[in-house]
Amino acid sequence: MSTRTNKLLLGSGFLLLLAWVVAHSVWIARDGLRDTAQPADCILVLGNKVNEDGTPSARLQARLDKALALYRARLAPRIVVSGALGTEGHYEGWSMRQYLLRQGVRRADILVDNAGNTTLATAANFGRIAAQRHFRSVIVVSQFYHLTRAKLLLQQAGNWRIFTAHASYFELRDIYSLLREFPAYYVAKLR
Repeated sequence: MSTRTNKLLLGSGFLLLLAWVVAHSVWIARDGLRDTAQPADCILVLGNKVNEDGTPSARLQARLDKALALYRARLAPRIVVSGALGTEGHYEGWSMRQYLLRQGVRRADILVDNAGNTTLATAANFGRIAAQRHFRSVIVVSQFYHLTRAKLLLQQAGNWRIFTAHASYFELRDIYSLLREFPAYYVAKLR
């Protein structure tokens, strides 16, 4: 093949990849921004950064506030909080639990998973919690760009109905996070 043909093929391949990334990102955004919350056995809040003082970051607090709204609307009687030990030295799960307790959630209604250091680990840990508690349905709460992959991993981990609700918190870094979900989704799909 000539150099010109090679360049044309390479350019076409790049444009196809770019189109795929854009289409996939639009699909993830539409899916994540369309809440499907319905009555369920529990709400699962995916962890995120905790501040130096142990309080939830603004992003994490938005997730917790969404879970609180669902809980107060009686869409689910239990809230499962999942995260890990952050670089700030605090367990995300305990921080989330403390926040929910301060907002009036009953202690018995909060289940903590402090070993959810990835979305995959959270899905596996939730599978064990769901089996122990006989949960058959869940509302998963996270940022909009995270929900499509979270649903996929939860589907792989067990057989329950999965609903979603996105946190009402948006920032410029969501563009990067949305693009990062492209390879992350396909890695999860192929596992």
